[in-house]
Amino acid sequence: MELTTDRLLIRDWTEDDAEAALAIYGSDEVTRWLTPAMHRVEDVSGMRGVLHAWHEAQPNLLKPRGRWAVQVRDSGEVVGGLSIRLLPPYEEDLEISWQLDRKAWGHGYATEAARALIAWAFTQDVDELFAVARPANHRAIATAERLGMQWVGETSKYYGLTLQAYRIRLSDLPTEEERA
Repeated sequence: MELTTDRLLIRDWTEDDAEAALAIYGSDEVTRWLTPAMHRVEDVSGMRGVLHAWHEAQPNLLKPRGRWAVQVRDSGEVVGGLSIRLLPPYEEDLEISWQLDRKAWGHGYATEAARALIAWAFTQDVDELFAVARPANHRAIATAERLGMQWVGETSKYYGLTLQAYRIRLSDLPTEEERA
C-alpha cells in the first residue's frame, strides 16, 4: 500500500530504511512515549531485524492493520512511522499511532500522514479508530485533537498503563462540502 499527501509518501518499511528508522526507534525521546512500551533499538543491525519482522508480518495482517514508513516526497527522507493494530484485549478496537524522528517534530507531518491513513482505513470496512497517549505526552494528545479525534476518557485497560484515549469515527470526518 502507498498513500500520498501534498508532502508525504506513506509506504511499507524496507530493511534499507534501517538508519532512518533507528533515528526514530533508537531515540529515547520517541520510545519513552510508545505504547506498548518499546525499548530503544540499540543499533542499525537491531533495527534491520525489527524492520524485517515488520515486513514479514505485513502481508499476513488483515487490512487496515500494518506498519508504514512516512517519507518526505521532495527529499526522499524517511521521517516517521505509522501503525494500525489491535488494542488489548486484541479483539476489535484498532489503534492508530504515529512516531516521528525528533528533527521532524513541529512540521505537521504526523497530522498529515495520520489523516491520510485514517481516510484510507475507513475504506477498509472500519468504522472507528482509537489513539492512546500517556497523559504527559502533550504532543501526541495535540496531534489526536488536530486529527479531530474525540477524547473518550482515561483508561488503564490497554498495556497496563494509565492512558488518555481518543476515538475517531467515519462520521467524524468532514464531508467534501465541509472541506471546500
